[in-house]
Amino acid sequence: MRMKAALSIAGSDSSGGAGIQADLKTMTLHGVYAMSAVTALTAQNTAGVRAVAEVTPEFLRQQLDAVFEDIPPDAVKIGMVPSAGLIQAAAERLRFYGAERVVVDPVMVSTSGARLMDPEAVETLKRRLFPLARLITPNLPEAEVLAGMPIRSREDMAAAARRVGEEWGCAVLCKGGHSGGGADDVLYDGGTLRWFHADRVPTGNTHGTGCTLSSAIAANLARGLSLERAVGRAKEYLSGSLRAGLNLGAGSGPLHHAFEFYTIEGERII
Repeated sequence: MRMKAALSIAGSDSSGGAGIQADLKTMTLHGVYAMSAVTALTAQNTAGVRAVAEVTPEFLRQQLDAVFEDIPPDAVKIGMVPSAGLIQAAAERLRFYGAERVVVDPVMVSTSGARLMDPEAVETLKRRLFPLARLITPNLPEAEVLAGMPIRSREDMAAAARRVGEEWGCAVLCKGGHSGGGADDVLYDGGTLRWFHADRVPTGNTHGTGCTLSSAIAANLARGLSLERAVGRAKEYLSGSLRAGLNLGAGSGPLHHAFEFYTIEGERII
């Protein structure tokens, strides 16, 4: 039986807690073969982003061709794609290869507050990548931008998820981690809303949580789980990771995963 494979298209995080590095760790621990196409190098740690150096659109195309021609992924996670040219390059190659189970994490601003996508890129992201997506995973500030509405309540979260999903014809997971209460997320898929409950874990180790969740969902989809089960398993994994997080840095601390505690369908991964 061929091992399932997943591809991350995202930026590199030199501190190892977010971006490509977090995606590869998460996918590997979910039992899939993890691959990457790097959109940018970042000089960052848990406290902030110091510098970003984008690759060229042509180099991104070359990376994607190299992956798809040899090891076609069963799912694709898209994270930080900072410019319109890079988004167009990614969308063109994904459409060319008929990529399936695409999870788009619309990374606009880092957890530390650094802007990672210019306004032109946001519009290109919506027009070129959203139509290819099986799922979009915005946090609350991102969902407000995408839906064009303020989000102040659970009802607003559900309305924003529905609005974005109906506009672009894909499922939307509106994440509630930036709310003042718990960490509940709402999934809109094909006219149906489903809430996923999670207690807020009292920790400062939140660097890379969005990357980890979206890559866990992509890995679960690659393994053949339904979207609803893939999201539920990913939420469980993220909550366990936060509870077992390690404080390694002087800043807010990177997210480290509770590897030994997580299983899929009763199968121990580590």
